[in-house]
Amino acid sequence: MGSIHKFTLNGKNLVFDVESGALHEFDAAAWRALDLIEAGLDEAAAVEAMRPEFGAEAADGALAEIKKLKDEGLLWSEPRRPAGGVAPRVKALCLFLSEDCNLSCRYCFVEGGLRPPARKHMSETVGRAAIDFLIKVSGPRAHCEVDFFGGEPLLNFSALQGITAYARRAFAAAGKEIAFTVTSNGLLLSPAVGDYLEREGFYTILSLDGRAEVHDRMRRRPGGGGSYNSVLPRLRAYTERQPAGGYYVRGTYTRHNKDFTRDVEHLYAQGFRYISLEPVVAAPGVDYALRESDLPELEREYEKLAAFYLQCRAAGDPFQFFHFTIDLEQGPCLEKRLSGCGAGREYLAVTADGSIYPCHQLAGRPELCMGNVLEPESFNPDLPPSFVPAGPLQGRCRECWARYFCGGGCRAASYLNGTPGEPYPLECALQRKRLECALYLHAAA
Repeated sequence: MGSIHKFTLNGKNLVFDVESGALHEFDAAAWRALDLIEAGLDEAAAVEAMRPEFGAEAADGALAEIKKLKDEGLLWSEPRRPAGGVAPRVKALCLFLSEDCNLSCRYCFVEGGLRPPARKHMSETVGRAAIDFLIKVSGPRAHCEVDFFGGEPLLNFSALQGITAYARRAFAAAGKEIAFTVTSNGLLLSPAVGDYLEREGFYTILSLDGRAEVHDRMRRRPGGGGSYNSVLPRLRAYTERQPAGGYYVRGTYTRHNKDFTRDVEHLYAQGFRYISLEPVVAAPGVDYALRESDLPELEREYEKLAAFYLQCRAAGDPFQFFHFTIDLEQGPCLEKRLSGCGAGREYLAVTADGSIYPCHQLAGRPELCMGNVLEPESFNPDLPPSFVPAGPLQGRCRECWARYFCGGGCRAASYLNGTPGEPYPLECALQRKRLECALYLHAAA
């Protein structure tokens, strides 16, 4: 028999059927009946136990409704099994267009792994080789993606333009489609650059951590001083265009701003309506790294954020928060849900010199280098066991109610936090809380 997940949030008693993906809201009687069934009572004993509080009629009705849902495969539904037999194919590359940056963010993983002393920019030659490599390793996939990353990719804007033009020609000749994303801190997001990105249909991920003091604490200029006052007007000018390719303003929260709902409120007040705020990925021990002892506070904060989300929706001016966006009816197939982040399988990172790594957060680590796009025959898709996790249907993931949403979690977080082969426990807990909030918002719609 399958499993369910019960939780209460803001007065709503919610039951999520893990295998079918069905979400139910239970009244007090049905909630009590479910407790009794899970405790092992049969129907007669459950009715007798409920009679003093709810009466026999209400108890009978609650148990009948639960039985109906079970019979329809919407409660304790049978475990699903992936079809299998199809090997994952690479569909996306993250290109380190520049390993240099015009900021010196404290939590930057590139700073420790790539940037000093090289400060390299990717040449068009390497970029073209990366595009050819993607066409080859993507096999029969018709749709692929390229993310221009850094460092700050706009420091190498001419190469971005050249590689984009080449990719469009090469993918058209191969009968495939290509989409582009650029991740930028916004300092070089001039009107002319904005015109180009909009014309080419780029999806943009723009970095802003929230309140000025929060942003400036972590996202500083190399010579000292914050970047908030320079970045904000550029991001506002670009997003006010409502670019057709879409955008997200993406922030990072750390142990220094566990009250991150205030940062989302700030971003909303600036006019941004597509917002993502991510927990920092950091090695244990640094002052800004999140700790498991922070979890109760962080869980309460996500509930505050859900309340703000509802408030904006009720006022007729909603926003999208990345982790609150779920689709219970038309979501990904089971195989896709189980593939997780896809690092090293469907997604690869390419550094400025052409080296291939399983993830942008792990670029520069020699033990994880998978080859070089300038020598395509050097590509080795086999990763060391220290990187590859057990998988969402194995280990402790197998018993987790959220397994079909996260696919085993972030590989980089597991690797960096000393739990290779298993998901990072703090990330798991945060993911589950975000999903509870997302399910609650779905029920409140």
